[in-house]
Amino acid sequence: MAIELTDDMKKAFETSLADSAPVIFATAGKDGTPDIAFKGSAMVFDSEHVAFWERALGTTFRNLQENPGVCLLYRNMATRTVWKMFGQAEVLTEGDVRQQVMDRTIQLELDRDPERKGAAVMIRIDKVLQLGQVIMER
Repeated sequence: MAIELTDDMKKAFETSLADSAPVIFATAGKDGTPDIAFKGSAMVFDSEHVAFWERALGTTFRNLQENPGVCLLYRNMATRTVWKMFGQAEVLTEGDVRQQVMDRTIQLELDRDPERKGAAVMIRIDKVLQLGQVIMER
């Protein structure tokens, strides 16, 4: 099986906040302490990557710098759509890809980071589950 994030996934992520289905990200620091956070800027960046604008620069930011492993959950009860994705994140504090993620971030999230101090987080997706079954895997 190969990773090929679909147009359905891209569309779902694009409207996740408006659909009251923000994407939830789980991370852990180097000591293994888990954390979860809603990320309203989550997007399917390309066929193999999910990205988000990390404006808070808090626990998620610190965890990903220490431990790049991430799990994310998209759950929209209105459409009965659920995807669980696993991958490896890269935190980008400068460069072209950071700018590309910022350019594609929804305005609501950018408005919460008026000085644009945030970082882009690019996640290479390694596995996708739906209804407990692996539907994509690297």
